[in-house]
Amino acid sequence: MDAQGRGQAEDIDPADQWVLNPDTGDYELRLPSSAPQSPVPGPRGATPTPGREVPAPRRRRAAPEEPPPGRRDRRRPAKKKGKKGKKILLWTGGTMAFVVLAVGTAGYLYLEHLNDNIESLPDDGASTGGFQKDQAINILLIGTDKRTGSGNDGYGDKGSAGHADTTLLLHVSKDRSNATALSIPRDLIVDIPDCPTTQEDGSTKVIQGSTGVRFNQSLGQSDRTPSCTMRTVTELTGVKPDNFMVADFNAVKTLSSAVGGVEVCLAKDIDDPDSHLNLPAGKHTIEGEDALAFVRTRHSVGFGGDLSRIELQQQFLSSLMRKLKSNDTLTSPTKMVKLAEAGTKALTVDAKLDDIGKLKDLGLELGKLNTENLTFATVPVKDNPAEKTPVTVVLKEEPAQQVFDMVKNDVSFTEVKKKEKEKRKKEDAAVAARLEGAKSEPSEIRVRVLNGGASSGSAGRELTYLQNQAGVTKSENAGNAPADIAETTLEYAPDQADQARALAEILGLSGAAMKPGKSVTNSQGLPTMTLTLGKDFKGAGVKLDAASGEAPKDLQKSTADKVECAK
Repeated sequence: MDAQGRGQAEDIDPADQWVLNPDTGDYELRLPSSAPQSPVPGPRGATPTPGREVPAPRRRRAAPEEPPPGRRDRRRPAKKKGKKGKKILLWTGGTMAFVVLAVGTAGYLYLEHLNDNIESLPDDGASTGGFQKDQAINILLIGTDKRTGSGNDGYGDKGSAGHADTTLLLHVSKDRSNATALSIPRDLIVDIPDCPTTQEDGSTKVIQGSTGVRFNQSLGQSDRTPSCTMRTVTELTGVKPDNFMVADFNAVKTLSSAVGGVEVCLAKDIDDPDSHLNLPAGKHTIEGEDALAFVRTRHSVGFGGDLSRIELQQQFLSSLMRKLKSNDTLTSPTKMVKLAEAGTKALTVDAKLDDIGKLKDLGLELGKLNTENLTFATVPVKDNPAEKTPVTVVLKEEPAQQVFDMVKNDVSFTEVKKKEKEKRKKEDAAVAARLEGAKSEPSEIRVRVLNGGASSGSAGRELTYLQNQAGVTKSENAGNAPADIAETTLEYAPDQADQARALAEILGLSGAAMKPGKSVTNSQGLPTMTLTLGKDFKGAGVKLDAASGEAPKDLQKSTADKVECAK
């Protein structure tokens, strides 16, 4: 091929190199060959014109050969046109999840050489070992404040090592019917555990933990790596992530531009010199620098803090996912190629998720999810009472624990699962009636607490909750039950029904969990009920009916299918 021919081949838009393989019904990326003797292979039955090279995407194919005698009936039937869009939707299912995750799966549609774009780091044993197709999935998504790349000098802390500035724990249910993206505030006070970390020479260094520090110090500070953020999340929530993904500022800029902009909404004018966001009230389509400014702003929205910025980021991600899932994106080879390049270059993953094939598999699992059942939520927190002028936050213990337990127990934040509804319908009237009637005052309830399969120390922690917060002062710890049970039960005598109903309300017990029977004698020689904590026990103060899908009343949350204007 002469220089002119080579120049023409090099100028071909990658989007124009997508060709339909009639044998599979799928679109494939074919790159033109630079060698005259090696034309791009076409599908079976297509014969190139002698003496002339034709780029595969622009080439007209000859009619397929007739099948050999006796095999006519075995010819693969042509697939309907509608299948193409469905296949692309499956392959790019991850694009509806998050900025960094989305395009990693889209990259599978491009070339294996995209693997060279992906950087990986060891998980240092902090993960479960990687997501499983037949289990619930927990992915830790981390956005850092590291100012890498051009044009980022005006953002983040100068010289930052890259702290955990924006962190989401993405939980996808085992049946893929729902998902939760739980934002962890960067200024949340936490304990960071000791972190074994793999060094460049292969040795292991233990980075000492810290007590009572901001969550964002779990990455970058003292050379901590994403595996340390993983350990911190596990310590905080009780949920062990399967994998992690990290992106810097450039991810927001490049990916928002790759999809042609993301629509956002403002309830008021914003002019924030710190984030460089200057937009009037109303709806806007933003990309690049404006997109980064949008997710970085905080002083001009809400209460002007990090929690307000989290709401903006959740709005942006919801809108981005809707755009990624739209036909405008899924059917555009140009956008898919741009997304693949931008996403893989902006992405750092753990070593167990370090190639396009693995990202594709993850994307296929995420692609089963409907965005209306994807909930964005924020860990319940309050101002740090130890600070006169609060700049950090601490957990709201009870609602936060309820949220963590809902994630850990694979409970949807958006709707009651069908099986739970069916289970309740089957509960006969006699059982349901156990909850109806007069209720004693908490101070009149006498109960002893046994551990019948809950985690170690649960009986003691529940007793502390009952006495100090629920007002059930006439309660005591009776140790371990004779045998483990699957579900928590409350046994009581007929004359203790008023007490049982009151305690059931406090604990969130169903009628089926209430077991009319006999009373026992407590340490004061008085008749008392017996509460046995089963394997379904979710934590001190967490109601057993948390599995109904009811999140804490004041939980900050939204679903990805709705547009909400930032105030």
